[in-house]
Amino acid sequence: MYYTMSILEGKWKWIILWQIYEAKVIRYNKLKETLQPIAHKTLSHQLKELEHNKIIHREQYNQVPPKVEYWLTEEGKTLIPILELMFQWGKQHMI
Repeated sequence: MYYTMSILEGKWKWIILWQIYEAKVIRYNKLKETLQPIAHKTLSHQLKELEHNKIIHREQYNQVPPKVEYWLTEEGKTLIPILELMFQWGKQHMI
């Protein structure tokens, strides 16, 4: 449990993963837009940690304007059952 929490701790990580999962591939600006009111610094930091831990993949295209896309890695996809359970639990227990 400690190891899992060390990789996935943070207010936004589970929501970021859910948004990437739903989109399959998502660009940075679209992700930021869907996660309002997240700050740029917070989103950037959380994405870097998820990438460092091989949960998501970041692809940067060298073009103008710059284009960056994110998607779940194979390791990240193993979290899908947990994400779906969390989503279902929230739906059932929302007041």
